[in-house]
Amino acid sequence: MSPGIIRRAMSQLSAVHRGTAFEERSLQILQDHFSMSLRRVGGKSDGGIDLQGWWWLPPLSHTRASAATEASPNRRRLRILAQCKAEKKKFSPNYVREMEGVWHCQNPTREENTNSSYPSVALLLSESPFTTSTLKRALSSSVPFLLLHLPPASVDGDSAANDPIGSAFCNPALGGQSGLLEGEVEIRWEHALSGGRPGLWWHGQRLESWTPDRQPAEPT
Repeated sequence: MSPGIIRRAMSQLSAVHRGTAFEERSLQILQDHFSMSLRRVGGKSDGGIDLQGWWWLPPLSHTRASAATEASPNRRRLRILAQCKAEKKKFSPNYVREMEGVWHCQNPTREENTNSSYPSVALLLSESPFTTSTLKRALSSSVPFLLLHLPPASVDGDSAANDPIGSAFCNPALGGQSGLLEGEVEIRWEHALSGGRPGLWWHGQRLESWTPDRQPAEPT
């Protein structure tokens, strides 16, 4: 086997390892800070989805009386479809277009949709920053989008820096008054000695991260 083939094979293995590590780190951050219980999908038949599961949020004001679940009387769940990009190059708007296609494939028409009681959110996680054109594309999309920039973890042993959240954006289709969250849940930057991080706020109060248990929830 030639040295060139060996180098390419090693590079591919390194990329796979990096991608898997990023997915695992994303799972932990999403559970610890964003009330999400997800699981890795992966494989050739993943349909373009790396992570999927549930986002546990308080019920909307006009549905609060009937939105209780057996898992929690104070939370409702939204379906999450996520892609993770552990790449050094900046995040391209092409990934937004790709995720729009994935979301539409996973969300058939109202007549065909068997998961209509669980609206879906498209989540994009990137180890590299989002370009301006990427943000513009996501903000103008009719698909409910949440974008999270998770810079590479530090290796200096500082636990506050080992799970950094660089930035978080939700588009109007998700966070706007006419969006899926109807303006009741928002992302705010929370300042701290370590530099701060984005956090979830609900009706002017910080929303503590909560999931039913530590095991990934299975979408139905």
